[in-house]
Amino acid sequence: MLMPPRYKLTDAEASSWRGRLVLRSNADELDLAISRAKDALLAHQHAEGYWCYELEPDCTIPAEYILMMHFMDEIDEALEKKIANYLRANQADHGGWPLYHGGDFDLSCSVKTYYALKLTGDDPNAPHMVRARQAILRHGGAARSNVFTRITLALFVQIPWRGVPFVPVEHMLLPRWFPFHVSKISYWSRTVLVPLSVLCSLKPQAKNPRKVEISELFVTAPCKEQRYFQPSSFLGYVFLIFDRAARALEPLIPNWIRRFAIKKAEAWFIARLNGTDGLGGIFPAMVNTYEALALLGYPEEHPYRVETKQAIKNLLVITDTSAYCQPCESPVWDTALACYALAEASTEEPPCELFQALDWLADRQLTDEPGDWRENHPDLKGGGWPFQFHNDYYPDLDDTPMVAWAMQRADADRYREAIERAANWVWGMQSANGGFGSFDSDNTCSYLNAIPFADHGALLDPPTSDITARCLVLLSIVNKPEYRDARDRALRFLREEQEPDGSWFGRWGTNYIYGTWSVLAALEVAGESAYQPYIQRAAAWLTSMQHADGGWGEGNDTYFDPAKAGTGHASTPFQTAWALLALMGAGQAHSPAVGRGVEYLMRTQGADGLWHDVCFTAPGFPRVFFLRYHGYTKYFPLWALARYFNLKKH
Repeated sequence: MLMPPRYKLTDAEASSWRGRLVLRSNADELDLAISRAKDALLAHQHAEGYWCYELEPDCTIPAEYILMMHFMDEIDEALEKKIANYLRANQADHGGWPLYHGGDFDLSCSVKTYYALKLTGDDPNAPHMVRARQAILRHGGAARSNVFTRITLALFVQIPWRGVPFVPVEHMLLPRWFPFHVSKISYWSRTVLVPLSVLCSLKPQAKNPRKVEISELFVTAPCKEQRYFQPSSFLGYVFLIFDRAARALEPLIPNWIRRFAIKKAEAWFIARLNGTDGLGGIFPAMVNTYEALALLGYPEEHPYRVETKQAIKNLLVITDTSAYCQPCESPVWDTALACYALAEASTEEPPCELFQALDWLADRQLTDEPGDWRENHPDLKGGGWPFQFHNDYYPDLDDTPMVAWAMQRADADRYREAIERAANWVWGMQSANGGFGSFDSDNTCSYLNAIPFADHGALLDPPTSDITARCLVLLSIVNKPEYRDARDRALRFLREEQEPDGSWFGRWGTNYIYGTWSVLAALEVAGESAYQPYIQRAAAWLTSMQHADGGWGEGNDTYFDPAKAGTGHASTPFQTAWALLALMGAGQAHSPAVGRGVEYLMRTQGADGLWHDVCFTAPGFPRVFFLRYHGYTKYFPLWALARYFNLKKH
């Protein structure tokens, strides 16, 4: 609107007028950025209603795919060449392979990748192989690899079985009260361990049709290799002594007991095969199962083998020149987050595509299906969602609240029944300390991480801040009186888990920025006052971590060195979005830090309306295995910009 020509603005009025023009201009630009991001996200929606982006691992899993083909003598030469291209392209300057882009050398990943490339025909004298071999030998050679790598080497007859922990299938016969039982370890551990224990007990030899060996990766002769374990505690030494004694007594196990244990393990994993979605929905469990089925005499054409092989093939991402294998698929997680972002970005009538996606999710809610979680909660009604397309035995406590939260944000009345079922299930899965784990309650037998098999330190599924925060959100939005105590206990858990600097550790996302976003967003929904000192301390920590360009970025190195919390990487769109959502949850929507962060996202938006980044976004297991969620740059920045736009309107 133009002012009348005879009217002269005062200086104060002129300043105010210019400010409103700038605000209107910025609002228009913000609205356009949101619209472009929203349209781009909708363009990625599958015809059935869901989103499913690539879930890219480090090179360990693509290397294991090649190793599996040579173990079984089922070699797809065209595919292995493409995977080899991917592996070579990801070799780092230090000569080996890291667990994430820009990471330090990782011995186990490098050993498996070197072996995989040699299996495909790479000349050991080729420059890239020489550099890799030199790096491996500088770090002590293949003998110092982790347990899973050493088991692979034993299966390929590269080291003797005495060089790996004792993993007898007889563990299936132990009673629940025994210090070790499969129900006492995490879902991912038990689905990997049960078929693996069959392999370790029967000790098959890989077919290895090209007879490829890697003796050049050992400092001493492979046949002389002993166990390489470094217990870090007194309990670790006790377990190591027990491991060696049990190995020595293995020949005394009666054959009928071993056969009975194998049958029990076989029945266990067959009940959980999960069709063409695979045991546990995760690659390592599927591969162990596929190899165990063959070892147990199931012919190639048997439905169990056919379905398991297809489940593994479904994880492949293949282009014209390269290929890699995902650890699993993430449709429920991607769809829930995309739906919430779209709901936040829909200021008027939500698009029909949003309800198509939420209906797709509603149809996949688990209710009466069997599940391992029922062992501790036999009378609890179901109501969760899995991470994958299907994983009936293992709904999780991260996806479930996120799906229900998205439903509540879009149309609480339409999805009320699904939301309330989810809340009731989550309520019943709370651990004794007030927190929530990912798939089980009270999966906290920490002494088990000292056994030699558990050198990865990820045998358990204890409560964490990010999962607890998501569960607190759901219990707060449903807000039944009977949930009050559970909410209070979850709040106490989160306060106790806060780091001295004000941040929270992120178990399932990198890292302290992710954890702090998860908690602050939950505290807002739970009705906690943003003026409380512990919340303001968290907001101050986030503000102090902001980069000069307005963004935030944190590297996976923080899982190795917590002193680097919030730092170690250039700004990334998804971590900037997490920080913005956290600060807005802490009542900082009008702060300069949030304004600069929003400007960073608008400045870095691509011509296609999306954001792009190659940073690995999350740990599969901290310090051991990392992932890149390709969807994180698609929906999190949209969520943050839309949230900012909506708050600025009020």
